[in-house]
Amino acid sequence: MLQLPTEFPDFGLTPEQRREAVRGHYYEWPGMDGSSGEIWCYSERFSYRPGEMVTLFVSSTAPQFGIVIVRDGGVETKVFEKTGLLARWQETPDQCSVEGCGWDATFEFRIGDDWPSGAYRVTLAADDRGGGTIESHHLFIVAPLPGRKPGRLLQVAATGTWLAYNTWGGSNHYQGITGPKRDQYATMVSTQRPWCRGFVVLPKDAPRVPVEVAVPPKTVPRYPHMEWAFATGHSKKYASSGWASYDSHFFRFAERAGYTVDLASQHDLHFSPEILDGYDCVVFVGHDEYWTWEMRDAVDAYVERGGHAARFAGNFMWQTRLEDEGRRQVCYKYRARAEDPAYRGGDVTRATNSWEAPEIGRPGSATFGLNATRGVYAGWGGCAPRGVRGFPVYRPEHWAFAGTGIYYGDLLGADSHVYGYEVDGLDFEIRGGLPYPTAESGAPDGLQVLAVGMASQVEESADIPIEDQFLTDEDGRFTAETLFGEASDANLDKVKRGNGMIVNFPRGKGEIFHAGSCEWVAGLLRQDAMVERVTKNVLDRYLGKS
Repeated sequence: MLQLPTEFPDFGLTPEQRREAVRGHYYEWPGMDGSSGEIWCYSERFSYRPGEMVTLFVSSTAPQFGIVIVRDGGVETKVFEKTGLLARWQETPDQCSVEGCGWDATFEFRIGDDWPSGAYRVTLAADDRGGGTIESHHLFIVAPLPGRKPGRLLQVAATGTWLAYNTWGGSNHYQGITGPKRDQYATMVSTQRPWCRGFVVLPKDAPRVPVEVAVPPKTVPRYPHMEWAFATGHSKKYASSGWASYDSHFFRFAERAGYTVDLASQHDLHFSPEILDGYDCVVFVGHDEYWTWEMRDAVDAYVERGGHAARFAGNFMWQTRLEDEGRRQVCYKYRARAEDPAYRGGDVTRATNSWEAPEIGRPGSATFGLNATRGVYAGWGGCAPRGVRGFPVYRPEHWAFAGTGIYYGDLLGADSHVYGYEVDGLDFEIRGGLPYPTAESGAPDGLQVLAVGMASQVEESADIPIEDQFLTDEDGRFTAETLFGEASDANLDKVKRGNGMIVNFPRGKGEIFHAGSCEWVAGLLRQDAMVERVTKNVLDRYLGKS
């Protein structure tokens, strides 16, 4: 078994800085780098098709810049390079996170007809004011052209979640500079702004969210990923979302394992649901938390017709709406019942609340078999910090585990820490040593629970004071209020103990496999043989190879 260090890493921060790293609100904004200068970039869309034009909007303290574009897959392939491009500093609205930056177009180029579908990383470089170099990174997706794609996978990047966590400009769906006191999270966020630092590229030693420390007894929780972000100038949310932390690891694994993979954005799923029609298997990975009603419609219809959906992802939590032709994402979240127009004469089924809100009438389990509100936190903060790092397996005879040699009661992916930091589950019971969803769980017909681990919505300890806890019981009380109408202690007690599952079930002519953990991709990144084998078993079955 993997031997974990017993001390938290030291990134050179004082205790006050460590506290600010976790509890403070710091973000990327134009002008933040002062005298050294800076360059920023965004494109008008998340994804394009071959032959389409891409417009880049650049703001730079340097008058010229160069650009390199690389396809970021199993191997990196440079597809475009140009130097001597003209740029200028562009003023940015204070509320650009909500309204968009509104910059003038800087540079256009055409997607080559021979550019394969995938993620394309843009690096912009210019001279700084001291004789060095300033850089920034952007990412766009080349989506596939329509048509039948036998033997190919389609991965759908979790762009709704990228957008929700993007800290650039000061506000996202978690913290912000909106409201009369400039201290509220944004209920609307714009696509028309750069990605925050760490969403496109990361160094290999960047910490992941789950704590990779053997936590000594009576230890106050620490958050190395946020401390590292604060110390190195990366976004506070780099480890919670983005291409670099999540989606990229599956895409690279699949290409290196010999699969042919296309990539699309969730916005493609929303506006062009027919994009799924050409594929026998569609994959969702990583931290995949924010979805529109239309995105779910696309997946449900695809599977009913005979498609196969493999979700190696966790935290299927919030309904969103897209406005302004997809340039703005709306999610009122905790303030939905008080502020979302859907509750005041609108269509309440489209309320941007948790999917499990009864008035929406469409729990997450109806699409992917599991719900975020019955799962959530594992392996970070005070939520099961010493808990299992892998999935405890209950049904080792299932086809997904073929060739792993796994036994009943074994942990799948413990060495590579695939279980965490947010997981999806169901209300369940044990009969004869096996887990079954309860009659009230909302599980689809025919659902089999293959593995179950413990999770929590509350940091619960007899020894650690509440002021030293980051998550406390706020999410648990929100879930209690959402499900039962009141955030009482009695209702909190009904929801605070969660779980994470691997499940499999048929739907219509199709089938769904769901490993409900954000960190499944960590097993692929760390080349965990058992996790790779299960992943290949699912892909091969769904592609008709086994």
